[in-house]
Amino acid sequence: MVARAWWRDRAIEEGEEPDYRFTLANERTFLAWIRTSLGLLAGGVAVHQLGESFGVRGARTGLALGAIAMSAVLAVGGYARWVTVQRAMRRGEPLPPAKLVPIVAIMLMGIAVAAFILVATD
Repeated sequence: MVARAWWRDRAIEEGEEPDYRFTLANERTFLAWIRTSLGLLAGGVAVHQLGESFGVRGARTGLALGAIAMSAVLAVGGYARWVTVQRAMRRGEPLPPAKLVPIVAIMLMGIAVAAFILVATD
């Protein structure tokens, strides 16, 4: 018996092997979520380290923490999405709905509105 790595989900190894093009497309989508996550992480660090203070105490830290938290949500959510899509493809099931998209849109809108207000009132 071959030992499995702790991160391997047995469910993504069951069923039929899908066309490699679909698997690669799923991986590219996952990597897009990770790139976005890394961008938000870098943006959060940059806002905290390089940004000027706003008139509101703790605003810079709040914006940075919002971007960093969203980065973590995207990284975990992107992986979860990759697993569920891979599982569905292997089982020949319909693809699951993209639940992460509205969450990301709402979180990003919140960060953008907060940044707009802070910059406009500074």
